[in-house]
Amino acid sequence: MASTILVVDDEAAIRSSLAGILEDEGFAPLTAASAEEGLHILDEKDIDLVLLDIWMPGMDGLEALKLIRRRYDLPIIMISGHGTIETAVEATRNGAYDFIEKPLSYDKVIHAINKGLQFDRLTRENRILREKGQGINRITGESSIIASLREQIHRVAPTDASVLILGEHGTGKELVAQTIHRLSPRGNHPMVEVNCAAIPEELIESELFGHVKGAFTGAVEARKGKFDQANGSSLLLDEIGDMSLKSQAKVLRILQEHRFERVGGTKTIEVDVRILAATNKHLDEEIERGSFRADLYYRLNVVPIVVPSLAERCEDIPLLVADFAEQFRLKGVPGKEFAPSALGLMQQHNWPGNVRELRNLVERLMIMSAGDEVVEEDVALFLGRQPVRAQPSLADSARLQDYVHFPFKEARQLFESDYLLAKLQENEGNVTKTAEQIGVERSHLHRKLKMLGISVK
Repeated sequence: MASTILVVDDEAAIRSSLAGILEDEGFAPLTAASAEEGLHILDEKDIDLVLLDIWMPGMDGLEALKLIRRRYDLPIIMISGHGTIETAVEATRNGAYDFIEKPLSYDKVIHAINKGLQFDRLTRENRILREKGQGINRITGESSIIASLREQIHRVAPTDASVLILGEHGTGKELVAQTIHRLSPRGNHPMVEVNCAAIPEELIESELFGHVKGAFTGAVEARKGKFDQANGSSLLLDEIGDMSLKSQAKVLRILQEHRFERVGGTKTIEVDVRILAATNKHLDEEIERGSFRADLYYRLNVVPIVVPSLAERCEDIPLLVADFAEQFRLKGVPGKEFAPSALGLMQQHNWPGNVRELRNLVERLMIMSAGDEVVEEDVALFLGRQPVRAQPSLADSARLQDYVHFPFKEARQLFESDYLLAKLQENEGNVTKTAEQIGVERSHLHRKLKMLGISVK
């Protein structure tokens, strides 16, 4: 597709001649007679590069340059018939890619445009490579549940299907979304993310869809939203369960029609965006409460992916610890080994904060523990637990006889059932109290009880 070049100049002859030259060179030119008109076009169109005159009536080019750089990520080439070294330095300092003096050499203009577009493309590619180098799309673990997760990701990534990523806080839902995006045909563009829970309800529509100037108090200038920014790429709607019903209706329309209007605007904007959504909430329960739209749920839930809790894959903890330790070492934290007994104690922890909690603990241990090795006592101190001591042989336990005749998987399910039933009885059937007592999230306990066939009144 041809790159779109916006020419902003108050001289009609220059606008006309530049547009003709650009069209001959295979570009798609747009023109504006003033900075104000140019800014309006930038709000409405996807522009790849701007040719911006400095001396114009009304808002001059240097002032427009600052506004454009603040709102958009694209190269800007300044042109002027009264250029000075000071003006060129100021333009470059404010973010201009290049500075060309009038009368214009059209060969020089085309060369500068090609170099500017190439520089912009390389900058974006380097950003993506930098993200990959930081391990953004690497999921650590060799457990069967992680192997299954990877397989699901590799199946859905090449498609354009919407994906609903479910899981507790701190399990790595954003990492799963990043991996899906990077393995998709859209992976050459940065993924755009928005945390629906972190934005006030009155601003979420503006954040997603943008707004026109004067749309509401404080909207002193027009602004593009996340859907605009994600055009041709992927958009992660994190914590989608916290989005208001009004915003849900607009997101549903985009999924259906691939178009929307900015807040306060009437112009319809078409976009090509792949939606990835993530939440720690049970959306079916939210639908019953009336706080989430069923039609949006079915649109998002084309391919559901459940990210397991850390407690469900504790065998991955040694690999995760080694991975985190290396990341912190590269950031300047003194490198340390983790004793097998220390890793063993970590594997017995419930990890209500999941992988995020483990990562924080590894950093804390590497900074605060004495010596070159993190030992069991260090872990026990920071987890608020007693170190593991030698236990009586299981062969001496009469209780073991209830399980020894079953295969491991069945024996574990029997033990979990007995354990949870006993704890529920202690708490008179109160699931919330039981979850707090055994150190797991209430939602995780509900799933476990359902899986084991234990009904709670």
